Amino acid sequence: MIWEIIKTIILGIVEGITEWLPISSTGHLILVGEFLKLDKSDEFKEMFDVVIQLGAIMAVVVIFWHKLWPFGKKNNQHPLNKSPFGQMVKTDIFQMWFKVLVACVPAAAIGYVTEDWVDKHFYNPWTVAIALIVFGVAFIIVENWNKDRKAKINTIAVLTYKAAFIIGIFQLIAAIFPGTSRSGATIVGALLIGVSRTVAAEFTFYLAVPVMFGASLLKLIKFGFDFTGSELAVLLIGMAVAFLVSVFVIKFLMDYIKKHDFKVFGWYRIILGILVLAYFGGKAILK
Repeated sequence: MIWEIIKTIILGIVEGITEWLPISSTGHLILVGEFLKLDKSDEFKEMFDVVIQLGAIMAVVVIFWHKLWPFGKKNNQHPLNKSPFGQMVKTDIFQMWFKVLVACVPAAAIGYVTEDWVDKHFYNPWTVAIALIVFGVAFIIVENWNKDRKAKINTIAVLTYKAAFIIGIFQLIAAIFPGTSRSGATIVGALLIGVSRTVAAEFTFYLAVPVMFGASLLKLIKFGFDFTGSELAVLLIGMAVAFLVSVFVIKFLMDYIKKHDFKVFGWYRIILGILVLAYFGGKAILK
């Protein structure tokens, strides 16, 4: 059990780092899982890889709580009206959540229908490696194209519903092709339509909250909530570690992108994709 806990902690660290950096948590979990296999059923491991992300999501909720909770009289610069209740309603935050919901529509509508088919046909090292490389190249191309261009959208308040929907379409790409990176896809999409790096990253964090809660709930329902004591302990430890690591990673990323672009993550993705192809290709040949 001790070794199982150590493996879970490592997986939690990997999830906490890779969920927010645009380098694909799925790709890393698949690769790390080759060397650190949990002594659990395949059904549990499939559920674990998704639900562990709840820990990472809670880091977003804690860090950005003041920007996510739409009620409160304190610092309410956009109250609904002057009534006692209206003064408690933060209309700017409600508008932000409406934009998040619009961005969720493509993945929610199509991703739900195709989930099992995608898991069967695309959830493998080859698809992940190709997606890592393709979107790594995309990051470099988009950043070079974006280098001397001035961002048109510098706050979430001026992000239009049309722009939110376009970002949601890019999120759908990540839902279909594991290894694309949900954060990576949405950030690329946001940069292409003139969103600043800071707003692109922040909106991506907010977008992750309903998406990951929904995906985790579906996996838990599919698994059946029928945990053994050992399975529950592994899941909770993984989520706790992912939460703690995510707090530091999110703060690091928000500081990093104020002075740097995303090209370093593009190069990292390309190198990792090549390593994944080499490893699994060599493994297939040796068989």
